[in-house]
Amino acid sequence: MRTTTRVMLAAAAVLLGLAYAAPLWHIGLDAPQYPEGIGMYIWIDRILGQKPNDLNSINNLNHYIGMKAIVPDAIPELRLMPRIVAVLIGLGLFAALAGRRTLLYAWTAIFAVVAAGGLVDFWYWGYTYGHELDPTAAIKIPGFSYQPPVLGTRQLLNFTAHSWPGGGGWAIAIALAAGLALCVVELRRNRRHPHPGIPLRRAAAAVIGVTLLAAGSGCAAAAPAPLHYGSDACDHCRMTIFDPSFAAQIVTRTGKQYRFDDPGCLLEFMASGQLAPAGVHSLWVNDRADPARRTTVAEAVFVVSDRIRAPMGGHMAAFSSRGAAMAFQAAVGGELRSWSEIAKRVAR
Repeated sequence: MRTTTRVMLAAAAVLLGLAYAAPLWHIGLDAPQYPEGIGMYIWIDRILGQKPNDLNSINNLNHYIGMKAIVPDAIPELRLMPRIVAVLIGLGLFAALAGRRTLLYAWTAIFAVVAAGGLVDFWYWGYTYGHELDPTAAIKIPGFSYQPPVLGTRQLLNFTAHSWPGGGGWAIAIALAAGLALCVVELRRNRRHPHPGIPLRRAAAAVIGVTLLAAGSGCAAAAPAPLHYGSDACDHCRMTIFDPSFAAQIVTRTGKQYRFDDPGCLLEFMASGQLAPAGVHSLWVNDRADPARRTTVAEAVFVVSDRIRAPMGGHMAAFSSRGAAMAFQAAVGGELRSWSEIAKRVAR
């Protein structure tokens, strides 16, 4: 690597140290009863209120709606993150000192995977807190979830939730962007002036391999394309899909999309043999409680009841949260079932 690249790589690694000195993320809540707002800052090893008593206030609000209390000492990520960032800093400085392009590529790839994993973990953390609600809570709204956004703003009843990176989070993003930019620069330079000790083909193969691995992991959870309600037709019954509460989809391994107005239509389509099971990448259903949210059938909880009026008489509704499914079941009766249980019963 050129001296300039090595210096910038070392600077990017050192920049990660800001994660210890500034919050990684901020979640704020605005509501009429809190004109000054309340919120919390997520640091690399702790969670603190925006104001001294804010964390207690948030936990009190959560208690009424059935959310778990936020107890920083019980969150293992707060113990792991300081070590992970320290390792990234050390590996980055080592790569800069060694001056090997392959080490730059490896550091950036590891950094990217860790950053992506951190965002997914953060989303899942919010998901479990927002969906796994105590059914005996004082305030219950059937089918409603309280998951804050990972990035941006979302309305939660009379609260407006804001979620944005803090200073430490921006430092991590800038350091990763710098690593990616340096990889591009060195790849181009190596193409023009190959280094005899570091063949371009070997370095490129390493980068491509890591990229494909990361892409493959991401594809496993790839969501289907958006539906156009009122114009898309069900691929089984050919009826126009109007109600997002019951819509379902299939994504094949080649990327082809099949759309259905009812989970029952999806089941019958699969049973018809028009699509080989080996060609299926994933099956998706809309959340009855929040139709904008889609989940895989393996993760969904289904309520099966004769009182459910699905578009094609499927008598089933899908939920991404067991708590929401139980609340809906209390209103309409029926049974809670997994997708595998439903599929086995249909097969019989």
